[in-house]
Amino acid sequence: MTIPTTETLRTLPGDDVRQIMWRFADRYDVQMLVQSARSVARGPVARLVAEGERNSHDWTERKAALLKAFDEAGLTSAFMEPEQGGVVAGPKNLLLSLIVFELSWVDAGAATGCMAGDLALSPIHECGTPEQRDFYMRMACPPGPGEPPRKVWRGAFALTEPLPYVGVETGMLAGKVRVAEWKEGQEPILQVDKRGRFITNMGFANFVTAAVDTADPRIKTSCMIILHEDDPGVWDRGTPTKKLVHQLSSTCDPVLSLKVPASRIIGGYTIKDGVIVPNLSHGEIIEKVFSHTRVTVAAMTAAKLLSAVEPIIRYQRGRFRGGEGAQPGSPRYDLGLQMKEDALHRLIDVWATGEAAASLAFEAARVFDALDPLNKEKDQVFAERKIVGPRATMKALAAIEKDAIEFLRLGNLPEAQRSEKYEALKNDRLVEYWLLATQANVLCPAAKLWNTGHGANMMREAVSLMGGYGITEDCPGFLGQKWMDAQLEATYEGPEAVQRRQLSVTMTNELFLAQFRNWTAEMRRIASDRPGTGACTLATAMQMWLWTLDHLQNAEDADGRKLYQSNRQGVTFALADALCWLLGARQFILDVLELERKGPANPTVAEGLPGLLAFMSDLCHVQSARAAGEVGRVCAELVFGYNRHPAWDNQSCAACFAADDLDALEGMIPGIAGTARTYSEVAETGQEHPAKAGPCVQFEGAADFTKLRLRLDGCLTGARLAKDRAAEAVTKVMIPEALDYPL
Repeated sequence: MTIPTTETLRTLPGDDVRQIMWRFADRYDVQMLVQSARSVARGPVARLVAEGERNSHDWTERKAALLKAFDEAGLTSAFMEPEQGGVVAGPKNLLLSLIVFELSWVDAGAATGCMAGDLALSPIHECGTPEQRDFYMRMACPPGPGEPPRKVWRGAFALTEPLPYVGVETGMLAGKVRVAEWKEGQEPILQVDKRGRFITNMGFANFVTAAVDTADPRIKTSCMIILHEDDPGVWDRGTPTKKLVHQLSSTCDPVLSLKVPASRIIGGYTIKDGVIVPNLSHGEIIEKVFSHTRVTVAAMTAAKLLSAVEPIIRYQRGRFRGGEGAQPGSPRYDLGLQMKEDALHRLIDVWATGEAAASLAFEAARVFDALDPLNKEKDQVFAERKIVGPRATMKALAAIEKDAIEFLRLGNLPEAQRSEKYEALKNDRLVEYWLLATQANVLCPAAKLWNTGHGANMMREAVSLMGGYGITEDCPGFLGQKWMDAQLEATYEGPEAVQRRQLSVTMTNELFLAQFRNWTAEMRRIASDRPGTGACTLATAMQMWLWTLDHLQNAEDADGRKLYQSNRQGVTFALADALCWLLGARQFILDVLELERKGPANPTVAEGLPGLLAFMSDLCHVQSARAAGEVGRVCAELVFGYNRHPAWDNQSCAACFAADDLDALEGMIPGIAGTARTYSEVAETGQEHPAKAGPCVQFEGAADFTKLRLRLDGCLTGARLAKDRAAEAVTKVMIPEALDYPL
């Protein structure tokens, strides 16, 4: 948005600004937990990092003290419902993402240690029996006021297997379950053998939720099962993993061989013809678990990027102070490296990436918060209609998807032309559910992929902006450690290939594409009123992405092989990457518009709002231009890159003009010789073909794409001016005298 004002950014965005942008300004309970997380992060966590506690792989007493700090701050119980000892009712995806964000602002290892217990509980929370949920949630929650002291149960989640199988795929399990004892009329006792790899919290866990496969004909399928440290057998926590990163969390390679009652199977079981049939396989459970938990990891890297802004500004401004040529009051003293455009522009890139990453992660979290209750309603409706099994479920969802697409079509018509069906579909909870579910299926892997992947690259840029200071232990803001930590976050809960694989399937869903077309039109409308946001650039890039997807789904390569298919990951994965850039930039623009709408009502925000909006709009423009550039590059490579480049064979040479023929025509058509040499293939006298690598390529079937590409390049107009303005604003913004951590 272009705001006619001479105002500029006064201070770094504070809590009031973030609460509006990330949509929790009306949630006092969430705000209080965010502040509690911040006090832990910038207090005990920061002290541990500053004092070198990250230098040890072992789980020490000092690190263990963080668990008590999490308990006392209410972070351990944030996952639970009030009746289980928690304080916030309802879906908590945004809440947990914000807590992780605050902890990762200082150290993501501490954030991982705090949230890993929630991951261990997630299979029970999502799929456990009512008895399992009630027992384990209560035991994992610290005792409340008036409750007698008791031990707080800590959990670990064991999915991965030991080398050489670690990370192969979630469907391959080396962990096994067998029937150990099954007396007549009594509950079966199961023998569980599980070896884990890189298991967080294992250094102190009291229980483990483990994925195991059946190794007994009396157990039908794989399952997830709960193991206790006092179960009969071997509970070996294993060797601490020699991590270079996230050392404030406990990570071990456990060996577990235990006898447990069959009632520990998560979700319960039935017995049919003498066979134990788990109600849910391990794959069905982790599908529900990972659909949520990847979002919090995306918030980790976003926090790193935004936390780097203030230390970099402070470093740049003070770079030359103390030298003979930097006297107080001089530009060299006041601005330091910020006298140089390069330093400022690179910082703007880091800042814009952080804003877009945070916007994308928190939007995904909000979508899941809205989706969770609808998902429960859907399950209830399907149960009432006796829709059971994958085939029946897919058939029912196909019908809902058809209604949802019709709802979107009717919604794009003028209000007077909408039928009564529009209102009926608008109030249909199943339609609302599937609209959100198709968004969530894309936003979750997109946030995880882009935030942790590109975010890690930008953290390297942030570290480089600190000079040699960036790779020291005492670097302000711990930027070196954060850069290294980001490498691990890119592999959490499935490495980048897993996210790209999911995106390559979900982003082609017809309902998602219908919504994406609406988002493209939305950016066009925003651009007409606020061209300074870069929404015009983004809309054209979104249009190009859609055109390319449609083209690739129907095109073949030079050898006649279909382009868009699961095994052509050079096609599908690249297009998934391009989509992530668009989604992050789009959500950043929407968050800034939310700030524009609601900022005036907050006195703290309103005072400096014009300058803040001008700066944020310029950041949006910068990020949109970068996204458009990436999309243009990827799409051009995919559209043209699978055509074979023409060569100087007989067929190509036959299309060339001969120089002698052109010279003969020059007398009748003046200028043809020069023109033909410029725009056509001409074989000069004495040579077989022009002196270049090959004949010019043709653009058959891609005329619309070339027009879009030209239009996209033109839409970049003003992007560098926006970067200049943002850079100028950074030289004037006020920052605190010192970082508020470490203490």
